[in-house]
Order: sequence, then C-alpha cells, then structure tokens
Amino acid sequence: MIRGFSPIALLLLLLLVTVGAGFAQWNGEIVAWGDNSDDQCEVPSPNEGFIAIAAGGWHSLGLKENGSIVGWGGNDYGQTSDPSPNSGFVAVAAGEAHSLCPKEDGSIVAWGCNGMGRCNVPSPNEGFIACSGGFAHSVGLKADGSIEAWGDFGFGQIDIPYPNSGFMGVSAGGFHSLFLKESGFIYGRGYNYFGQCNVPSPNSGFIAVSGGRFHSLGLKEDGSIVAWGRNDNGQCNVPSPNSGFVAIEAGDAHSLGLREDGSIVAWGDNSDSQCTIPGPNDGFVAIAAGGNHSLGLREISTGIEDEGLAGNFIQIQSVSPNPFSSSTSVVFQSPGLSSMTFQVFDIAGRLVRTQAIGNSPAGQHTIAWDGRDSQGAELGSGVYFIRLGGAEQQASAKVVLVR
Repeated sequence: MIRGFSPIALLLLLLLVTVGAGFAQWNGEIVAWGDNSDDQCEVPSPNEGFIAIAAGGWHSLGLKENGSIVGWGGNDYGQTSDPSPNSGFVAVAAGEAHSLCPKEDGSIVAWGCNGMGRCNVPSPNEGFIACSGGFAHSVGLKADGSIEAWGDFGFGQIDIPYPNSGFMGVSAGGFHSLFLKESGFIYGRGYNYFGQCNVPSPNSGFIAVSGGRFHSLGLKEDGSIVAWGRNDNGQCNVPSPNSGFVAIEAGDAHSLGLREDGSIVAWGDNSDSQCTIPGPNDGFVAIAAGGNHSLGLREISTGIEDEGLAGNFIQIQSVSPNPFSSSTSVVFQSPGLSSMTFQVFDIAGRLVRTQAIGNSPAGQHTIAWDGRDSQGAELGSGVYFIRLGGAEQQASAKVVLVR
C-alpha cells in the first residue's frame, strides 16, 4: 500500500542537504529491510547522494540531490521505470503499484498502474508542493493550501473537505485519505471499517499525518504520536516513551517513527522483519514504510570538517530558547558573506518570513525572531524551519513555536 507523505520529513531533508548546512556537508545512503521478494530492499549502486525516499507496495524510490529519481523492486506496471525526462524532481511518493513525484515547476509526474485513473493528475497540473499515493487513488497538496484528489472514489477517499483551503498536509492510505489543516485538525475520508478515519480526541495540535492500509498515524507538535484504526498487529501501539518524534510513516500493518536524535522506532507486524531495524540505529533523517518493507535515509559525512574547511561555511551554532513563545535568538558563524537573507518556512514548505540581513563579515553574529510573519502577524504554534545564507551557501535549523 502506501505510504503517506509527511511534509515535515521532506522539509527536514531539503534543509539538511543544503550546501553548508551544519558543520559538514552531507549526502544520504538508503538502508532497507523487511520483505525483499521483489528486490525492493536492493538499493542500486551507488547508494549515495539521496535526499528523499518513498516505499510502495513492492517497490521503492529514491530522489537524488541532482533531481533525478531511482526506482527498484516490483516493476510489473512500470512503477520503477525512470520517468522521462528524469530531472527536476523535488520529492517522491509511492502508492501500491504507482509512483508520483512533484517537480520544481509545481507539476506532478505519475506513472505505473493507472487503474481507476490514479495516475491522471487533474488539470491544471501546477502549484503542487506535496503528494501521496494509496492503493488506487492519489492526493496532492498545492502551495495555496488547497487539495486535489483523483483515482478510486468508491469509499469517498477523494472527497475533499469543505472549504478546500488552509491545508498543510495530505496522506493517502489504503482506501482512505487524511487531510491536515493549518490549525492542526485532521479530516479523515474514505473506508472506515476499522475506524481509520476517526481521529481520536482532542483532534488538534497535529503537524503531520500518515495513512497505512487500515490504520492512521498523526504527529503532534509536542513530538508525540497518535495512532488509530486496525490494530491486530499492534501497529497502533506506539512504544514508550512516546516523545521526541519528528516524522511518521504507516505501512500495511506496521508503523515507523523517526526521533529527533536520528534513531528509528518501529512497531506492528514484523513477519518479514520490517520492524527489525539494522544497526547502527542512528544518523537517520527520513523514513518510509512500504507494504512489508521499510526504508531509512541516513546522512553520510563527507569529512569536510576534518579537513579543516568548516570555517569556510556558514554555521548555525544555536537557537535559544527552543521551544520559544515570544522570541528566540539564532547564533551563527559567518565566513564573510554579502547579501545574506533570514528566512522562515512552515512545515508545508511555505515561506512565511523573509528578512534581508545584508553584508555579514566573518565571525559570530546573532539575529532574533519574534515568531511573526513578514507582515508582522503572529504565527501559530508549530514546527518551523529557519534558513540563513546567501546565493552560494546556506544553513538551516528547526525551531518550535509554542503560543
């Protein structure tokens, strides 16, 4: 089945791989485990340079830093065949037997099984920032906060809640869909025999969603996970301590959570070892849950810092306090840059604040953010991402605003 798309996970990835982010440059390798009956765990060589991952029913996808997509595993419908032209992609998503990926121009390319029209992206095919594939339907999130849904409609899984605005996350489960509002409220639509559309109370404070075959996951702004729906394999029993999570992924009957320390937690069906995480369990920046297999994207240091070159890159040294309620200070080290800019993004990837800094001589500097957007309006509670830099290099960090 698949796998819901988590905007927070994608944005974390995009920020982590930005040139100069942190104390070294990074690229990603993919770790795969679980069912390998269709070679969906056999990552093609070279296993490096990846920035995003997705897992379908029996296939896997990886996005390279050059904007190309690599697919492997089951290909009976062409779902792992390279899309043409294979360039300009910014994210990956996988359904049961189809693939769909947004491009930098805001369009979505979809290929593979097209039963029920799951690959027929509605017109106008533009303005998309995220998408997700289910068993036979697809959903997409636009930059203006609206949603498009297409494919199988037999259970009402593509019925978009009214009004179609103010959304920040989408996920296609097996035969249901989850739609996340900017307010932190989740709408569930579609097949509901196991209660997978019945979000537990209080339905608030959510920052990401993921739909499995018959169960659902929601990530709260406090880093905890809420799970509901079918639970015969314990896929809704979030392990303790239920805290410190930054991303979630729901598979057919298992669940994954990524912690802020870079470790993965897995629970639910383990019949194909899809919950047995290979060691070392650290350094991960993204997760993906397929039918009965799992993927983790692990960052690889290039050793730039060891070569004594760290001083040539902008570095965010601290963000304090974090979380914050009224103001936070960002301390950064500049190698000496001109025309620097301070930007803030929400978890859907939308730019909410931009501020020109101008020239930044070499040395340590501090900039404050008051939790407001570019128009001076207070932003709501949630996870935000700050980005500092110029045209040649940038550094990024996560910050949590609590009102």
